[in-house]
Amino acid sequence: MEAVIAVIALLFVLFVALGVFATVKVVGAAKRSADRHITQARRTVEDHTLKAKAFGRPGPAGEVAQLRLDLRTSMRATQEALEALAGEDDSVKESLALFQRLSSHGHELDGELRRLESEPDRATLAARLPDLRERTERITHSADALRWAARDRARRFADDDLDSLSAQIDMEAGALRHWQTDAAAPSAEGATERPAPPPWPEAPATDSAAAPEQTWPDTPRTRQAEEPTRPAITPPAARPTYPWQKKPRPESTT
Repeated sequence: MEAVIAVIALLFVLFVALGVFATVKVVGAAKRSADRHITQARRTVEDHTLKAKAFGRPGPAGEVAQLRLDLRTSMRATQEALEALAGEDDSVKESLALFQRLSSHGHELDGELRRLESEPDRATLAARLPDLRERTERITHSADALRWAARDRARRFADDDLDSLSAQIDMEAGALRHWQTDAAAPSAEGATERPAPPPWPEAPATDSAAAPEQTWPDTPRTRQAEEPTRPAITPPAARPTYPWQKKPRPESTT
């Protein structure tokens, strides 16, 4: 029984802790959302106020308001672009660190411009305008360079990925239409001219005039067949007769 009570108490504590944790999370998210909306509303009001001052106040005061508006617009756009790209590309994180250093100079200049908006001495304000304009242009130029470089890098990666994806889709489309390539293969083979087969070796000529001379030695049988037949015993040549010689007498048969 005590074990059951302990388990129930433990579950109750867990449920209470989870409830408190969820409540804190919800309150924190709501507070961050409210702060974000309040900050955005404050920025919007300040921007509209600066625009009104830039167009409604002629002279150095209106130019100071315009410089401040240009500075805030450039720095805010660069910060949003870098923060959005830093999660996808680690190289942008280094650019974001450089922007943080640039932001310190931008906040310093923005505070100085805000104080000069209510400066009653117009001559002193006009004397300081060239330096303020130069500092504003340097900061905004650096911020714009970081922003456009990060965007160009992201666009380059997107173009490379799109080219690779297009090539893969073309290959897949060709594989899906395999019946077209199979049907076109025999016709293409028939349309192309086949190479002529190699010539067969010619048969040896049978003409006796064109035939080469016999180089092998003749056999004895062949030589005897070509020579005329001779008598086995050659008769002696007839001896000449002279008048003083006696005629031979025939031998008697008795």
